[in-house]
Amino acid sequence: MGGNGQTRASPSSAIDPSLDLLHATRRGDMPYRKLGRTGAEVSLIGVGGSHIGEPDDEQESIRIIRSAIDAGVNFLDNCWDYKGGECELRMGKALRDGYRDKVFLMTKIDGRTREAAAGQIDESLRRLQTDRLDLLQFHEVIRLEDPDRIFSEEGAVEAVEAARAAGKVRFVGFTGHKDPIVHLRMLDIARDHGFHFDTVQMPLNAFDAHFRSFEHAVLPVAIEQDIGVLAMKSIGGGILLDANVVSARECLHYAMSLPVATVITGIDSMQILRQALDAARTFKPLTPAEREALLERTRDAACTGRYERFKTTSVFDGTAQHPAWLG
Repeated sequence: MGGNGQTRASPSSAIDPSLDLLHATRRGDMPYRKLGRTGAEVSLIGVGGSHIGEPDDEQESIRIIRSAIDAGVNFLDNCWDYKGGECELRMGKALRDGYRDKVFLMTKIDGRTREAAAGQIDESLRRLQTDRLDLLQFHEVIRLEDPDRIFSEEGAVEAVEAARAAGKVRFVGFTGHKDPIVHLRMLDIARDHGFHFDTVQMPLNAFDAHFRSFEHAVLPVAIEQDIGVLAMKSIGGGILLDANVVSARECLHYAMSLPVATVITGIDSMQILRQALDAARTFKPLTPAEREALLERTRDAACTGRYERFKTTSVFDGTAQHPAWLG
């Protein structure tokens, strides 16, 4: 992509099942993949941080997190703003008693200024009851101006670099769910500043391939730059299932069949945890014929984006509803 924001065509290598990026090391029932060039190895399923705040009883959240870890899940997602910080607080409690050292812990910040970002980093560390984050990501990079603000003088990247130098942060990435053009611009602006992201998080599902597609436009660029790819919205919080054309397991297997390191999925009950673990246990990369059949089945429902409302509405945009979070 150039500075004009044009996206690239989808190369076949982005979904080539022979790619070494699909190679997994299996321990028990859980496959693990390499996270870009970080050297880390993460579980093919990751626990989504937002949904972990859904149970009324925090003890149930703790039970879910620890049960996931005991089953081999080592990638944990969270964010400074989820449920007003409750999700980080619950995860921090779950990571006591030796569980912290068993996981690759990620959280996200909204701050676009150095001051806002620095404060959010320290608050997240306190809530999560840890002195270091394995991965910190800039959250909701959904506006074309977000990259400019993050990389400006006194921008958030300065706080993140300071945190990394202080040993509070190991790796750095960014997330977004709105438009692949914004992701590509973020990568361009980072390159212009001599900055290399370790990870990038994006919606990847059997509907995305048909509409404003991150799989087609961003995934190949991330792979080319050896950036670890984190898949999200594989089931879209269950909304994709409303189309009645695909099952939860098929959704998860589709995302797992892409060259991603982990598929972060929302887990708010033991039943949903078992669903995710079953998908990991039974996973085999889709063949080209299976992939094409699934895409054909989702085509009509997906082509307008009506089931990917995180792309087409502001309902899922926390920073749009709370602009003060940006600083």
